[in-house]
Amino acid sequence: MVHSLVVAAHILVSLFIILVVLIQGGENVDITAAFGGVSQAAFGPRGTVSTLAKITWVLGAIFIVTSVTLSVWATKGGTSSVLQKSTPRQSAPAKPGNPAHK
Repeated sequence: MVHSLVVAAHILVSLFIILVVLIQGGENVDITAAFGGVSQAAFGPRGTVSTLAKITWVLGAIFIVTSVTLSVWATKGGTSSVLQKSTPRQSAPAKPGNPAHK
């Protein structure tokens, strides 16, 4: 039950991060940055952090927590790798021309 909730939260947070990052504008959105010029914002004091930037930081923190939680649960689970499981070998069937016992 808890595992399903963490997976659902992880997926929702991932989608929200994508949306919030796509909505945000770049840092140097002015016309001088488009043509390779130097923007004054690059050397001046940094402005206040926008609400979208704060939302991005919070969603990023939640994403990291859910990622670590899911990875810890995956390593503590009782399941092993497919390659570690051994299957019993079957002997090859006897060929029709060679009798198995004489």
